[in-house]
Amino acid sequence: MTYALIREEAYAANMQLPELGLVLFTFGNVSAADRQAGVFAIKPSGVPYANLRPEDMVVVDFDGKLVDGNLRPSSDTLTHAVLYKHWEHVGGISHTHSVYATAWAQSGRDIPLFGTTHADHLTVDVPCAPPMEDEKIRGDYEYETGFQILRCFKTRQLDPREVEMILVGNHAPFTWGKTAAKAVYHSAVLETVAKMALLTEQINPEALRMKESLIRKHFERKHGPDSYYGQA
Repeated sequence: MTYALIREEAYAANMQLPELGLVLFTFGNVSAADRQAGVFAIKPSGVPYANLRPEDMVVVDFDGKLVDGNLRPSSDTLTHAVLYKHWEHVGGISHTHSVYATAWAQSGRDIPLFGTTHADHLTVDVPCAPPMEDEKIRGDYEYETGFQILRCFKTRQLDPREVEMILVGNHAPFTWGKTAAKAVYHSAVLETVAKMALLTEQINPEALRMKESLIRKHFERKHGPDSYYGQA
């Protein structure tokens, strides 16, 4: 079995990261899952984007074990594996070190919901998971990063089908979606929202979070039962 479809999907999504200015050198990865086969394809570790080919994508199972490929998978593979294993609706995951989202992650702060661009995608602040405990850092670090994300969602009672992005404290963002392309879309949205929030606080350090009625209006016109954004 060649897993050609998910390899092509993962390749196309990975190539979007440099095109969208979301990565520097090899600082990022995207994966695409085949739920029926119980596997996902992910970027190989440390390979420059300019050198990538679809057949270079490494296929692993939801425990992170190699299924098919000649290269070493991304060092973040086990984080992806944990999320796929626990969130069955997810079909693609993106991880970048994009500048503005990573700056918020390094600050240990949620990104406040200041405006309608944010509310078009989320009704909550972008969550920032707290830094990992020393014992877990010394253990299986990438595996534990997946659980760091899961714990944050459980603690805050967030639904990963509605909140498809997170900042990992002192690290960087992860995003996901039904497809790898959608995960990359969320990475780009997150980077834009992070930049806008920083500029908002610089312009007005006393800026207030957007009021709930406006948040709901913008989210529901795009995602609600009576949504009217876009074409039918």
